[in-house]
Amino acid sequence: MKPDITNSAPPGTPHSIHAEQPGIANDIGASEPSAALVMDLVRARGHAAANTPALISDNQQLNYGELEIRSNQLAHDLQSAGVGPETLVGLCHDRGPAMVVAALAVLKAGGAYVPLDPAYPTDRLRFMLEDARTPILITRREIGRRIGTGNWKVVNLDDDSSRIASRPQTPPAVAVSEQSLAYVIYTSGSTGRPKGVQITHKNLLNLISWHNSTFSISAEDRTSQLASIAFDAAVWEIWPSLVAGASLYFPDEATRVSPESLRDWLIRNRITVSFVPTPLAELLIPLDWPRDAALRILLTGGDALHVHPLPGLPFTLVNNYGPSECTVVATSGTVAPNPHPDAPPTIGWAISNFQIYILDEQMQPVPAGVAGELHIGGLGLARGYLYRPDLDKERFIPNPFSQTAGDRLYKTGDLARFLPDGQIAFTGRIDEQIKIRGYRIEPDEIAAVLDQYLGIKASVVVARGEIDDKRLIAYVLASADAELSLSGLQEFLKKYLPDYMVPGTFVRVDSLPVTTTGKIDRTALPDPTPETTIRDQMRIAPRTPVEERVVAILSELLGTEQVSVNDNFFFLGGHSLLGTQLIARARDSFGVELPLRTVFDSPTAEELSAVIEQMLRNEAISAD
Repeated sequence: MKPDITNSAPPGTPHSIHAEQPGIANDIGASEPSAALVMDLVRARGHAAANTPALISDNQQLNYGELEIRSNQLAHDLQSAGVGPETLVGLCHDRGPAMVVAALAVLKAGGAYVPLDPAYPTDRLRFMLEDARTPILITRREIGRRIGTGNWKVVNLDDDSSRIASRPQTPPAVAVSEQSLAYVIYTSGSTGRPKGVQITHKNLLNLISWHNSTFSISAEDRTSQLASIAFDAAVWEIWPSLVAGASLYFPDEATRVSPESLRDWLIRNRITVSFVPTPLAELLIPLDWPRDAALRILLTGGDALHVHPLPGLPFTLVNNYGPSECTVVATSGTVAPNPHPDAPPTIGWAISNFQIYILDEQMQPVPAGVAGELHIGGLGLARGYLYRPDLDKERFIPNPFSQTAGDRLYKTGDLARFLPDGQIAFTGRIDEQIKIRGYRIEPDEIAAVLDQYLGIKASVVVARGEIDDKRLIAYVLASADAELSLSGLQEFLKKYLPDYMVPGTFVRVDSLPVTTTGKIDRTALPDPTPETTIRDQMRIAPRTPVEERVVAILSELLGTEQVSVNDNFFFLGGHSLLGTQLIARARDSFGVELPLRTVFDSPTAEELSAVIEQMLRNEAISAD
């Protein structure tokens, strides 16, 4: 029976739970999005505001008229290669205008794009292309050579530019509907292989309609594109901006991972609306911001948010939640300065045309304040997984609260609870799936790859550390004669997994603890010790005062007391966001300003100390 849910708020705004229906919250007052598809809406901008800047990077700028022409030409080229409705087209390209032109062209040709991060290992990229059965791959020469040949035709945007430029500049004819696929995005899978999520045009249009209405996006806005193409936040950054006729800006790679550099870039380019992944947002929010900054909305999501904005910030902070299976965003809410800082920000309310259910194990709504599994229904719900009907049946279930045939719910596996005001508090995961730096990770996928390493009999991967700074630890059960090294294990995993899925710590154990039911008991896994932690060599203690201070900084940042001066920062679990914190602490400790590139070029305490010592000598000479 469908719950009797009343709605007192205006359409498009969050709705509170009905007092007689605990555990259920809907935003059903919003109207459905326009039937015009995203490429039609962008095309209208190309005709109405041809000279308005659409895509801006350091080395290229396209206005809406140029975006229209170039995407039309590429769309014709793709159609000549056989792309039509429901054709999946791989798109592996760096962030920038060319990436967006290609994605738009795929939609105009009638196909659906499969976004692939060029930074992924070659084997992972090839697996996704083969799993999606893509007949076409759009890329550039250097990336295409690394991926190699397969059952796909390659369209190189650089090598094939002359042919593409000869195609008609008018929109190609295509017969697609709102039920047609728009994109397929891959997420980590517990079986050891990624799985594709199928998103339709109707799913995408609901996201665009909600976003542009809620945040009043217009042609006057300047927005940013920071996310990797394979992170579905990129979908959210790109399409609402172009549909509204706003200008979309692309920071370079170094800028987009450095809080201070990103802040300065946002201010300099007068960006008005920006999405920033949660870990970076938590470093960006406490920085000093000028009151006249143009930024009015800072969107964040991808991880649990643990900070509140300070009073006086020039922008509104909005926290968002949503799995890829629900078209990027399912709930959203403004984060205000909190007089009780120990209470983490909520994930807000259901967005337009979504329903949120918090249910117990018997699929019954739980009372407000009680945790249960979060289930999602509504227009944003994906068609399902690509070629995975078994997984569809497990995760996309019939909606027991709906009288409409075919209505489904997505079982998120996330625990949440309703607060008295109807907002939703995220409380964790039911299973072992985790999120690190905004990426959803199935630890079993990592273990499945690790178990293929010579000499390893079994392994288990867990995340340890603070909620907002989790680190991956791999426990391995290996044969007595197995020769294991940190760099060897990590280099092996990097052949098959992206960097964010490679553990920084490997622990050798004699056995893996199990529960009474025979499952791995992750809570009983021992803490790493110097004796059990797998390393490349014996630990070398600091030999100079500078090395002592650098090792101390690294130990605190990486959460380990056993840092050797020749340990690689990235092999120990460091990443670019931690690199920015390392630079900030070096500045505080030594008074030197290290470029972010230094962390990549000199990733050991020994090398980094040598750079710092040279900078200090140069400053002393200059002072004389």
